[in-house]
Amino acid sequence: MKIKLVAYGIAKDILQSNSLDYELVGQKSIGELKSQLSGEFAEFDKLQSLRFAVGEEYQSDDYLLNENEEVVIIPPVSGG
Repeated sequence: MKIKLVAYGIAKDILQSNSLDYELVGQKSIGELKSQLSGEFAEFDKLQSLRFAVGEEYQSDDYLLNENEEVVIIPPVSGG
């Protein structure tokens, strides 16, 4: 199953791209995607928080992804 990852901030730096077509085997949840990304890109493990949005809405770890969905990776932000 293919999805499109869109990344901002440090997540973009980790993926070395602001968007990436990404292949998943079978239907996966956001939580499973997080685990897979951490296995492939160890730098994701170092982030204290990482949120995911699908269809302009934040999704929980149990959200099941569908073919061709756009998944936005939202890294922790800081500022004043």
